[in-house]
Order: sequence, then C-alpha cells, then structure tokens
Amino acid sequence: MIMYLKKVPNEQLWGSNAYGYHACVTPTHRYIAPIESDHYMTVRSNGGLNQMRTGICDMIAVARLVNATLVIPQLDKRSFWQDTSTFKDIFNEPGFIKALEGDVHIVSDLPESLQSAPRARKHFTSWSGASYYEDVKELWKDHKKLVERLKSRGKFIALHLRYEKDMLAFTGCTYGLSKSEADELRIMREKTSHWKLKDINSTEQRSGGNCPLTPHEVGMFLRAMGYTKSTWIYIAAGEIYGGDKYISKLRSYFPNLEVLATKEELQKFKNHASQVAALDYIISVESDVFIPSHSGNMARAVEGHRRFLGHRKTLTPDRTLTHPGYTRINWTHLTASWILLDATTGRGLVELFGLLEKGELMEGPKLSSLVTKMHKYRQGAPRKRYASLPGSKGRARLRTEESFYENPFPECICLTGKH
Repeated sequence: MIMYLKKVPNEQLWGSNAYGYHACVTPTHRYIAPIESDHYMTVRSNGGLNQMRTGICDMIAVARLVNATLVIPQLDKRSFWQDTSTFKDIFNEPGFIKALEGDVHIVSDLPESLQSAPRARKHFTSWSGASYYEDVKELWKDHKKLVERLKSRGKFIALHLRYEKDMLAFTGCTYGLSKSEADELRIMREKTSHWKLKDINSTEQRSGGNCPLTPHEVGMFLRAMGYTKSTWIYIAAGEIYGGDKYISKLRSYFPNLEVLATKEELQKFKNHASQVAALDYIISVESDVFIPSHSGNMARAVEGHRRFLGHRKTLTPDRTLTHPGYTRINWTHLTASWILLDATTGRGLVELFGLLEKGELMEGPKLSSLVTKMHKYRQGAPRKRYASLPGSKGRARLRTEESFYENPFPECICLTGKH
C-alpha cells in the first residue's frame, strides 16, 4: 500500500527564522585590551574533538581572567582515540591567534628559557559562562572542496547518526538488535575500564530518552517531517554498527545517503579520528539542516554554532522528556485509531514508534501531523538558554543548566538594533 503524504513547502523544510536576532560580539567601550604578561599558561586538552574544543574555549576565558599568555594547547594523544593529531592539524592556528589578539596574547610555543621552569598545575572542570564564542576556527580551506561538492547537488541535511558500536555499548541501548549483538555490546562495556556503569537496563534507557534513534526510526522521522525520497543526506558519524544491515533501512527511505570523499581522499585521515570529527563538524555547521539523532558534545556544539551564525535550521528529534523548558505533547491512547494531543508534557517519538510497532498507528498523514506538531518549536529558533533545574544546588545546579556552547543567547545574541 502506498502512503501519500501532504507536500510540505520548501520554506518549511529548509528555512529558518532568526526573528531579527543575530550574533553580537563587538566589545563595548569599557572593554580593555590585554596587558603584556610575563607569565604563561600551558594547556593539555583531552577527550574527543568537541570535548577538547570546549576545554580550549574555557581556557581562553581563564587566560583572559588571569592575564596570562596562552601557549597553543596540546591535544590528547593517549586516551581512547589514540590520535597523534596536533592543534595545527585540526585548527587554523594563525587564524586562532589573529582572532584573539584583542583578547588574549597567544604564542605557538613556550619560550626555551621557561621549558624547565616550575609550574603550578590545576585540573579544570569544563564549565564556563565566559562571553567569548567566536574562538576556534576549524580547518576550512583544506576541505572547502568537499562542502562545495555537497552544495552543488542542492540543499542537504547533515545527520549526526550516533549509532556507532562504542556509543551503543556505553549507553546500553540495544533496542532492535539481536541477542548476540546485545551481548557483544555488554561485553565491550564490561571490558572498558573507564566506563563506570556496567549493568544497564536497555528498556529504561530508551524510555528515558537516553538512546539514539535507530537508522530506521530516523528514516520514519524525516519522512514524517515531509522530506522526500530525493533529499540528500550526509551522515556525520563513525562506522554505523551492523553496517548495511541497519543503514539499509534508512537508505530505503532516502537513497541519497552521501559518501562525501573518495577512499583516496580519506586515506590521509587514517588513524586521525579527531581530524575526521573536525570534517564532520564543519559540514554539520554548513549544512542546510542539521539533525542529531542523540544529544552529545558534538550535537550541542554544532547547535550552538548554528545559532550564532543566524539560527540555521537545527531539527532536534524529541525522544522523550528532557527539559521543562520545552513544549511537549502528551500522548493518551484511547482507541487503536485515535490519539489525544495536549501541548503540555509528554513522551515524544519513542512512544509514537512504540505505537507503530504494535500496529496501533500507521505511517502516513496522521503520523506526519503528529510529528510535525511535536517539533514545531524544536528547529533552532532563538530562545534564551535554560537555567538550572529548580531546587538544584552546587555542582548539580551547574550540570542541569544548559551549556553556553549549546546556546549563546543572551550573551552573544542580540535583537537587531540592540547591543
């Protein structure tokens, strides 16, 4: 049976509305340029690309506050990633220094005379409200040929499909997998010493909104939102778990899943996961629509960057309850063919997909109507950053507050005519 969906206007699919809000980082007349400093701050940044990037941004703010000369950060080479990439392999080092010259003094290396000097050491927690956002410039020129290749085909979606083996093992998300696959992920989690949580209930994880959408669910979601079979999609992710077994379900909805570069072009990135992540980041920022199938460091950083660049369309699937600031839809199942909508609190896509699985809802106009209404206010439009949850204190208060890197409004976003 063929399902005919109502044609959605292109402006609704691809357009974004900043409502007159724009990036604003021009210093006020009270801002003072950095004073020459005779002490230096060295930084070792660890984790994946976006963890390192966020840490570097925090350290820029710290260097400014303590009036220190910042030495170009050293990147993590010893952790899970085993990546030998240096700062200049990923970031535009001259541009980085130039962009910050009015804020922080930066040098490429520590002076030879200070190499063996005693240092005060401090482990920093990556959490900052500093109002500097336009800081790190990714390698753009080297890969601009790749982004233009995508744009030459017309508008495209960058899909951050978090369906990699390590992601599923870490979160304990095994919905839709075979028993042998679930066991493989469990064993990987048990053997990974720095993952502290070992015993995870997959059903609770999924119902709690802690699991990425499956490739099949992403396909259903995009189709319900009105994207047609001809839509070009770039997958910004590592190797998809299960390979074609699962990605084929997404491809059945959208055959134009883009392989951005040739094997020869990608060869130079072998064993350089951070550089591949940087490439994914650039394309995600530059895409016409960005869609993360799961929240995480990269998804939050890309969303914040896109907000800063004019609130480019970022479509965030509603997997379940997340933050009280979001508009929600409550699903109350009355009969096999009727669902009551109430825009207050609710479950999101996970419950809808459950109804589809049980045959109580079918793909088609009804599903499309429900999904589009659910995501009316989840498309990257301007909004102030969420505060911490009521009643939270100390570090818990900070952790429940929305990250500045996810949403730089109000510090770095202004309404037209206001600064």
